[in-house]
Amino acid sequence: MKKTLVFVLFVAALGFISCEEDKDDILPDSRDYLIATPLTTALTAFKEEAVSVTEPVAMQESGKIYAYKNYVFVNDVNRGFHILENSDPSAPKNIGFIKLEGNYDISIKDDRLYADSYGDLVVLDISDIENIPPAKRIKNAIYQPYTCTVGFDVAWPHADFYDYGDMDFTKEAVIGWEVKTEHLSNSEFEDRFGYNPNAVYYEDSAAFNNLSSSDAAAPSAPETSTTGQGGSLARFRIVGDYLYAVEWSSINIFDISNLDSPKTLQEVYTNGAIETIYNQGDILFLGGQQGMYIYDISSPETPIYISEFIHGTACDPVVVDGDYAYVTLKGDTWCGNTESGLYIVNLKDLKNPVLQKFYPLNGPNGLGFKDDKLFICDGSDGLKVYDKSNVDDLKLLNHFKDIVTYDVIPLQNSLLMIGDKVLYQYKYFDDNIRLLSTFDLK
Repeated sequence: MKKTLVFVLFVAALGFISCEEDKDDILPDSRDYLIATPLTTALTAFKEEAVSVTEPVAMQESGKIYAYKNYVFVNDVNRGFHILENSDPSAPKNIGFIKLEGNYDISIKDDRLYADSYGDLVVLDISDIENIPPAKRIKNAIYQPYTCTVGFDVAWPHADFYDYGDMDFTKEAVIGWEVKTEHLSNSEFEDRFGYNPNAVYYEDSAAFNNLSSSDAAAPSAPETSTTGQGGSLARFRIVGDYLYAVEWSSINIFDISNLDSPKTLQEVYTNGAIETIYNQGDILFLGGQQGMYIYDISSPETPIYISEFIHGTACDPVVVDGDYAYVTLKGDTWCGNTESGLYIVNLKDLKNPVLQKFYPLNGPNGLGFKDDKLFICDGSDGLKVYDKSNVDDLKLLNHFKDIVTYDVIPLQNSLLMIGDKVLYQYKYFDDNIRLLSTFDLK
């Protein structure tokens, strides 16, 4: 509908110092690349009938969580999401399941729920949660080839680039990968992938040239409409009248001023492989396997690249509070081989983010904050709560062990956390938090 996707990961330009010439870094004319190509199967016709509302069902695989009004939506990976009525956080109630095959993310504004489904954007009217009308579907609005597995659990191999060639995402799904080393010249690379691998793409705009770090990173003003809240692992983000949905190489932008009829706008290709999205005011922070990427959305239809903070290859959600970004990196898995830990990045100069402090962790996933408390889901090592009032000396306040933790949403009065098919809720206190309830979705 909107594009034929050839997915590529942006690779930072490699340079070498010439011993014979009095010059700065000289870029190579060719190099070896690890290039992954997909193994595919047919995407069957059930996509057309993939949305329905049912009675509560048992969860198969825990996914992301989303909070809206008195409801918590819990993704069941690739199957849809469970609806919990949560007006009493000490006793949530499972009231239904929205079957939505190929779903991983949702975002909600004014009773309109936006979700992904095998690369389509689906719109649901949830103003009457007990009687949801048929969904509206915008075909191929979001390409997510890594999710189109039709029941296969496909791990991403380590590679420099993922080349989808002429794959038809409306008819095919990825079931595996083949990785080969190829030696390509810059011209061969550009002919194949459409850009020079040694280029660094900086956009020029008045907003970029006049950025004041403190002002640009100011917290968002309260919204007059009702917008839900996702966790740090979200790839959907609603800012004002716009929905931003990231995929592995671009930002898909939708004008949702008409809530029932989103308008698909021009996508913006990113400087790296993107996994998560977060905003603070008119600044987007994109977490990726190779770094954090910062974009200005003061002109919301055209995000402008500002800068990036590059780290080793790892899974990378990010949240931002004032002048600091908090980035958890999970290594030693298919995500990459970077040491797992928390990176605190100084954003006082948005054009030049720098590492402020690193704290080792075991295998972190999502994170969040409320005031001076920082909540980190450290995988099988449980939930960790820190005092972040001094970023150079975080203090551990609580450590909830013997639970598997995935992502958190800090609400006004309580903390939501999703683990292995269990929703946990905690109540805040001055110097710690206390478990309020658990809800087993098995």
